[in-house]
Amino acid sequence: MPDQPTPRHNPRPPQARSDFEAILRAYEKSGGNPEFLKSTQIASLVISGNTVLGLNRLPGISAEAESLPDGVHIRLQIAPGARFENPIHLCFGVVPAEGVQRILADFDIGAGAEVEFMAHCTFPNALQVQHTMEGTIHVGPGATMRYQETHYHGESGGVEVLPKAQVTVDEGGKYFTGFNLTQGRLGRMEFDYTVDVGAHGLAELTAKALGYGDDEIVIRETIRLNGEYARGLAKSRIAVRDHARSDVYGTTEGNAPFARGHVDCIEIVRGHAVANAVPVVRVADDRAMVTHEAAIGAVGKKELETLMARGLDGETAVDVIVRGMYREGRA
Repeated sequence: MPDQPTPRHNPRPPQARSDFEAILRAYEKSGGNPEFLKSTQIASLVISGNTVLGLNRLPGISAEAESLPDGVHIRLQIAPGARFENPIHLCFGVVPAEGVQRILADFDIGAGAEVEFMAHCTFPNALQVQHTMEGTIHVGPGATMRYQETHYHGESGGVEVLPKAQVTVDEGGKYFTGFNLTQGRLGRMEFDYTVDVGAHGLAELTAKALGYGDDEIVIRETIRLNGEYARGLAKSRIAVRDHARSDVYGTTEGNAPFARGHVDCIEIVRGHAVANAVPVVRVADDRAMVTHEAAIGAVGKKELETLMARGLDGETAVDVIVRGMYREGRA
């Protein structure tokens, strides 16, 4: 583990420099600040296809990135008790119109550490791109991990995204993850996370997605509350229109005394879109409690009429309501 930040190798070869600049532009389009990926004072990792374009470590972070024929294998460890002033910034992307990117990711958050990741996945020119992620995440005792992931897939709908992760949260640990894709086409996404939570631990999973055209959204989230007083929340906010489809499967299990869990799904449907929600709750201890709620339908008539009375046309009013659903207050 280095005592000082590990700078990127400069100057880059012309092709790598060109790819890096293209990723920076795409990163900005997906909502990120490119300056974070250039700073030696902020930990970051930049990957285009199967090429590592940038890796900047700070004390308390051990990181390796190994190129594979079709992607990259990441191994990242946070030292016990480590704290960081800024989030760790991750950028994964495919710049060409066609390609495959497979990310293998192993995260180990040491006991008592606190860390936040800001990840942006961007495929700005995609016509036929597949991005897969297979993650193994361990949150140590009393540690806190926050992982916020924002996607931008361009406007063609030619992206297939298949993230899958197995997460373990030890006693007193906290794990928060958020997925966000509310700009541009989505293409096809199949999201599959399973989280095991120990005693006094907490897991919160939030997914926000907007699909249109013939986009397809599948979300599978399972939270297993295996320790006393473990808590879990699986929350999704999905909007689909045109001929898009969404299927949300949220499962929470209360397997220990005083475990508390909740599944919360809202889906808005417009045009010929189809939405499906299957909340599943299981309780294996009579002192545990798990609840769920799901709502699917069109936007509220009263909200729609209020906005139209203020001069908005119907389509714009609906868009305002959908966007409002993604804001922190309602989501």
